[in-house]
Amino acid sequence: MCIACSPPTNHVIAGLPEDVRQRWLPQLEKVNLPQRLVLHESGRPMNFAYFPTTAVVSIVYVTADGESTELALIGNEGIVGIELLLGGGSMPNRAVVGSPGEALRLPARVLQEEVDRVGSASRLLLRYTLALSSLVAQTAVCNRHHSLYERLCRWLLLNLDRGQDNVVVATHEQIAYSLGVRREGVTEGAQRLQALGQISYARGRIQVVDRTGLERQACECYRVVKNEYNRLLPLARSTPQPLTNPLDLLIGQPF
Repeated sequence: MCIACSPPTNHVIAGLPEDVRQRWLPQLEKVNLPQRLVLHESGRPMNFAYFPTTAVVSIVYVTADGESTELALIGNEGIVGIELLLGGGSMPNRAVVGSPGEALRLPARVLQEEVDRVGSASRLLLRYTLALSSLVAQTAVCNRHHSLYERLCRWLLLNLDRGQDNVVVATHEQIAYSLGVRREGVTEGAQRLQALGQISYARGRIQVVDRTGLERQACECYRVVKNEYNRLLPLARSTPQPLTNPLDLLIGQPF
């Protein structure tokens, strides 16, 4: 698929220096990511980095007895495979597609080579790493100190920020898996939000009707994370610009 013919909506790709973007073009693939697809498994070598455009990916830690906790959400603001920037090559967590959509896929070696250049691209990538670390740390605080209801509001808002509209595609069971809680607690919280007129849901689709009201009920963790992303990644507040490629390179095949 011709990446140059349509603007990408990943803010990291859009924020790269033009020479870096042009260098990456022949290596980028536009791929479809169905819901629940595992992009990276815990402890396995990472062969690709993913730059979501319309998909949202959940970074989840799964314990030996099968319990799970979501550590972070990654959408069009970021990168799945940040460990490649730091020389790890693998991660102790699982990266699984939460909301289906598309992403740009880049071979791991290309990303690692760019970091070795220690140029302006590296500075952008490291700022994103710091932003993601802040999200993971704030999630740990949230899980320890805030109610399931507040965490549910935060989770919905984080998904909205990384999606394309006011709809979050997820069942109560999937949300419970992400938050590491019982399904009944998620159902109770969703019913409360629906009774307040802030969301409506049916068949795995949650539509946010009153975002302002949802933000009022979320804990401070959502605002802390959002402010940090805005500080470190100001491009995320603007519309990404299209890639320009005079050779009109044809790259990428469906995943």
